[in-house]
Amino acid sequence: MNVLVVRLDSFGDVLLAGPAVRAAAARASHLTFLCGPLGEPAARMLPGVDDVIVWQAPWEGVQPPTVEEADVPGLIGVLRARAYDTALVLTSFHQSPLPAALLLRMAGVARIGADSVDHPGRLLDARHQRLPGRHEAEAALDVAAALGFRPKAGDDGRLRVLPPPDTTALTGNGPYVVVHPGASAPARSWGAERHAEAVQLLADAGHRVVVTGGPAETGLTRLVSGDVAIDLGGRTSPRKLAGVLRGADALVSANTGPAHLATAVGTPVVSLFAPVVPASRWAPYGVPVVLLGDQQAECAGTRARHCPVPGHPCLDGVTAHDVVSAVHKLLKESA
Repeated sequence: MNVLVVRLDSFGDVLLAGPAVRAAAARASHLTFLCGPLGEPAARMLPGVDDVIVWQAPWEGVQPPTVEEADVPGLIGVLRARAYDTALVLTSFHQSPLPAALLLRMAGVARIGADSVDHPGRLLDARHQRLPGRHEAEAALDVAAALGFRPKAGDDGRLRVLPPPDTTALTGNGPYVVVHPGASAPARSWGAERHAEAVQLLADAGHRVVVTGGPAETGLTRLVSGDVAIDLGGRTSPRKLAGVLRGADALVSANTGPAHLATAVGTPVVSLFAPVVPASRWAPYGVPVVLLGDQQAECAGTRARHCPVPGHPCLDGVTAHDVVSAVHKLLKESA
């Protein structure tokens, strides 16, 4: 069976699709992942993926392309040429799968399944409706099951990536804690100065600290690292970041892609979680987690990229001492 899995948004979203991908791959002769540019590095790390098609949808992202720029006919031509038997369209709870399903139907995909609140007409053959309270990873598995894709015996349903490289040359020998101060949206960010204070307190408590960040975050990681941490800002590809996280005792991070990457390599997470999206759906999945942040704050459920409440109270109430205590709690539990 030639199977296509579609998840068109971000890095962490694609990682959360991993358990559903493995379920589909268990029955597929060949599995292709269709993703956006932000999700491509994650898609290439997922077990079960044989091929990746990258396409930026005009309905996804902060600055999506126009329909003309997206070259919809070109995508339809590529998909038609590959003759997929079945497509699994995965979306978040607030997204519609129907635009993607329409393109897949135009490309000749015979069998399409997705979660859909809206009536799909003839666009879906397996219309699943999300169960209340399901985490994003679980909801994706539910949709896969509606198409007849179930995990292999022994698959625990957790996030997973292909084995990452050894990154000891970056981190040095010995135990360490990773602090990742960046976030995909300002509303999800804890202050740089507070991150720096937490790094200093962790170092004072005897921990080696490694600070990570992307190429655009080197100024932030430099500030947060100070004179006491290893600054890996801009020095880790996604695969190398997976290796750094795999070797860590714990990760301190906002609700952003590296938090999900940490769970995929089995590392506990101190999650500085702004409730603009529900933690029940988006918290780090399948590993020990300490959730910090006021989950009942006024911004809860707004999906805001910029904090709509003066003072950013959901996260500004978290102290550096809270973070250090949370790290120690996780280390004690894993000892």
